Amino acid sequence: MNNSNQQNQLLNEGTSRDQGRTAQRMNILAAKLVAETVRTTLGPQGMDKMIVDSLGEVVITNDGATILREMNIEHPTAKMIVEIAKTQEHEVGDGTTTAVVLAGELLRQAEELLEQNIHPTVIIKGYRMAARTAAKVLENVSEDIGKQETTILKNIAMTSITGKVAENAKEHLANIVVQAIKQVVDETVDLENIKLETKTGSGVDNTELIKGIVLDKEKTHNNMPTVVDKARIALIDAALEIQSTDTDSKISITDPSKLQEFLDMEENMLRKIVDKIASSGANVVFCQKGIDDFVQYLLAQKGIYACRRVKKSDLKKLAKATQGTIITNVKDLSKEHLGTAGKVSEVEINEEPMTIIAECKNPKAVTILIRASTEHLVDEVKRAIEDALGTVASAIKAKKIVAGAGAIEIELARNIKHYSSKLSGKEQLAVEAFAKSMEIIPKTLAENAGLDPIDVLTELRAAHDRGEKWAGLDVYSGKTLDAMKKGIVEPLPVKTQAVASASEVAVMILRIDDVIIAGNEPSQGRPNPGEGFE
Repeated sequence: MNNSNQQNQLLNEGTSRDQGRTAQRMNILAAKLVAETVRTTLGPQGMDKMIVDSLGEVVITNDGATILREMNIEHPTAKMIVEIAKTQEHEVGDGTTTAVVLAGELLRQAEELLEQNIHPTVIIKGYRMAARTAAKVLENVSEDIGKQETTILKNIAMTSITGKVAENAKEHLANIVVQAIKQVVDETVDLENIKLETKTGSGVDNTELIKGIVLDKEKTHNNMPTVVDKARIALIDAALEIQSTDTDSKISITDPSKLQEFLDMEENMLRKIVDKIASSGANVVFCQKGIDDFVQYLLAQKGIYACRRVKKSDLKKLAKATQGTIITNVKDLSKEHLGTAGKVSEVEINEEPMTIIAECKNPKAVTILIRASTEHLVDEVKRAIEDALGTVASAIKAKKIVAGAGAIEIELARNIKHYSSKLSGKEQLAVEAFAKSMEIIPKTLAENAGLDPIDVLTELRAAHDRGEKWAGLDVYSGKTLDAMKKGIVEPLPVKTQAVASASEVAVMILRIDDVIIAGNEPSQGRPNPGEGFE
């Protein structure tokens, strides 16, 4: 019996199988295609992608993670590359395109070695050696920063925003990002405490930092004040209404006067709720659950501003911003539980009412109110701010930075190549290939700017050989520049994570020599559709 018949008996009908070089070639091709998709978006001169889903929804972006997420990629190997972008975004907030492009290039270089009959295990060993060397080089060449170095943190934010739709307002947005993070930073930076609220109908320059929280809510009664100065805020995680019983119950009333007594009793209970709130000194109420119509009326009579159905996450942010305490029973409410804010107001933005809790004293939760003229633009500005927040937070955590503009990649390539010259086995070829792969970043920056990549790489290599470790590419002039002095800087973790993720996924894909894609389950005796019909 030949191998083909054996395979047919082993696998279900419809199952496909690729082995050996065919499997490796197909996997590498899939990874390269993903990398090529996002490669043109890299750098200040990168282009955007328009993605239209099955419902006609449009996304316009040059954020690598967003592009790959919206594409709904199905190929199993391509999905592994998409995972890099997800991990990169989750861990350090930015550098997703860099990580994916590096992975694609590592596999392209590996493919050339495979064509020369270099065994995959040799390439894998070399790549792992090179990755360890890269991690050491990154650690050694990085520069220290402090938590309070505002200028450097601002430059990090601006570097992240550069090349995105929001670039024209990058200085304004970078200031907001750094202020927001400095406001909420404690021992660590919890980005959950920075709320991003988007509203269309104005320019990006009108994006602002609110030292407090913005709620997509309106006051519950028209007679409530629109503005409350020197707000004393009650945060309530309980319904301000008569609670229905958990079990089905029935009240029988035979005398009309008893009905009135019952209604009066309910009314008195609701009045007591409002009296308790008023006696605590609160003039603003944020309730996670419902507020009875009569309670709304009574609160309005007492000049108390109220919002209902506030999200739990927003209530927690309000507690951090106002230094108030969330209470679960109105009977427990006292003056000590109240939070404070300089001003609480209802405003209309683009004909949509919202509540702004501002001028909080030393808030540990803040809001960035993002403005732009269209939905597509405001979404992209939000993505740019998310990336900038991630990189600044990462820099504060790591306290180390490296230069951008392709400088660190050239320095890595130079050091890894020098390391390869000390090796004698075939692994040397793989280490050299790893070094060449690092140069794909400055090469892509040059190509996306319409420059000659060969000339650019030659100049950059020469500058680094002269000891200019932060020599990078000025994509506007085509000349080299000192990226560190020019403020083109990135947190160290953005690069360490990108190099580590790219090398790990390349190794994982190179280890695969057999791809089995299961077919449909056999019908197990069920008739085929249409069977028995003429």
